[in-house]
Amino acid sequence: MSLLDCFCTSRTQVESLRPEKQSETSIHQYLVDEPTLSWLPPSTRTSEVICSTNVSHYELQVEIGRGFDNLTSVHLARHTPTGTLVTIKITNLENCDEERLKALQKAVILSHFFQHPNITTYWTVFTVGSWLWVISPFMAYGSASQLLRTYFPEGMSETLIRNILFGAVRGLNYLHQNGCIHRNFKASHILISGDGLVTLSGLSHLHSLIKHGQRHRAVYDFPQFSTSVQPWLSPELLRQDLHGYNVKSDIYSVGITACELASGKVPFQNMHSTQMLLQKLKGPPYSPLDISIFPQSESRMKSSRSGVDSGIGESVLVSSGTHAVNSDRLHTPCSKTFSPAFLSLVQLCLQQDPEKRPSASSLLSHVFFKQPYFEFL
Repeated sequence: MSLLDCFCTSRTQVESLRPEKQSETSIHQYLVDEPTLSWLPPSTRTSEVICSTNVSHYELQVEIGRGFDNLTSVHLARHTPTGTLVTIKITNLENCDEERLKALQKAVILSHFFQHPNITTYWTVFTVGSWLWVISPFMAYGSASQLLRTYFPEGMSETLIRNILFGAVRGLNYLHQNGCIHRNFKASHILISGDGLVTLSGLSHLHSLIKHGQRHRAVYDFPQFSTSVQPWLSPELLRQDLHGYNVKSDIYSVGITACELASGKVPFQNMHSTQMLLQKLKGPPYSPLDISIFPQSESRMKSSRSGVDSGIGESVLVSSGTHAVNSDRLHTPCSKTFSPAFLSLVQLCLQQDPEKRPSASSLLSHVFFKQPYFEFL
């Protein structure tokens, strides 16, 4: 099945960006074998930028997703003058309240202000009546959550997690260096292009620490987050008290996302919001690899007695309890092996005290991202 076929099953067929067939193995191998791609600037990765604001120049092919609290439809489209495939996000502004309109405005403005290879680029933005059209490069592999659903329903290998998270955290570090908190870091906002570039999207909830020319240590802005976003949010952001929160709240979301990529499931997803909040705020030491906070499912990953599932150095069967990693409560939702490096990364990110979490910059130097390539093979 070709890459675009996986998006367009039983719908309008369009030609594939890549002529070869894409199996689960080939997609995994391609992303793993091209780690340096995440370092290339956008100008070296695309031959042209589509700037047309003429709606007749775009031919919608198929809807490939929805976002922004289901108010935005995401389409694969073709720019007919050049034949270039693009992504178009279409939002009916009449359905948006004042807060959502401000969020859209912020995302559009910031997308032009930020210039980084690991931040999603908007090529052009225009309106058609009450509809907002946002044109951006087509990310052929879609989001990391789409990869999970389509190819890795029981979780990715650590090798693939490493490559995807590294690019996303680089983008996050850029935002933090510019005094911004993302507040919506999750797998569905990590996009992967056809040549392996990882970019971070979802800027609609982004908030700046800089006010009147000064950078504040914490913010106290608590937007009305959708309940669907809450599993990724940090305890201090959910708590909404006088202590506020800062960029370290994003690091907590990185830890949740790491577990999401590793298991194919979102921690806390089917948990009542009150119960989830109490567990995050007052619960005993835990990890979202703990079976008690994963959605219940009959599917289970195959146990790897040899401990080679992770592909990184020495692996440990977490559920066996034979290797202590700060907590004897640590259990996986299935019998899957994880390396000590991966578990260390997750536990650092999920510290309840934000001051004990690493910065995005120091996280990029974590041993999980520093494994020699031969150890992944």
